[in-house]
Amino acid sequence: MRQRCFWVGTDPLYQTYHDEEWGVPVRDSRALWEMLMLEGFQAGLAWIVILRKREAFRKAFKGFDPKVVARFTEKDVTRLMADEGIVRARAKIEATIGNARAYLMMQEAGEDFSSFVWGMAGGKPIRNAWKSRGEVPAKTELSEAYSKAFKQRGFKFVGPVIVYAWMQATGIVDDHTVDCFRHR
Repeated sequence: MRQRCFWVGTDPLYQTYHDEEWGVPVRDSRALWEMLMLEGFQAGLAWIVILRKREAFRKAFKGFDPKVVARFTEKDVTRLMADEGIVRARAKIEATIGNARAYLMMQEAGEDFSSFVWGMAGGKPIRNAWKSRGEVPAKTELSEAYSKAFKQRGFKFVGPVIVYAWMQATGIVDDHTVDCFRHR
């Protein structure tokens, strides 16, 4: 039996997510933005809730295409608030729409999202060697710096704890514990 990180448990969806996706470096701007939005929806909830609803989120938010989401109106907010397949939190829905606009403003200013993100991390994944659950931080100086930079660009639901979870998910930081088979 494979040894996995402490948080995975026995849910097959969670195991697959851990084994194939969590901590794998993501370089695609749109995919990085999508995961940041999903992490924002996760605030106050367990990640497995979002993972189970991810396909419904992708459908509801039109593939998380920032150009499409940025054009959402109050009618779309009403539609999303009625969608039982997603987390129906008005503030998070409105933040996602605003974050699409912020993403596009970055593009218009010549700032590629992926280049910005990876530039702040030094261009390559930060590899940690945590031995126990207690060593893994909830936030770091870098997640605080990202949070501040995102907020300066108009993003919402990007506090340092949300951002650190996003950094872990997208492989900006590799936090597989040393006893996990995925630890490099």
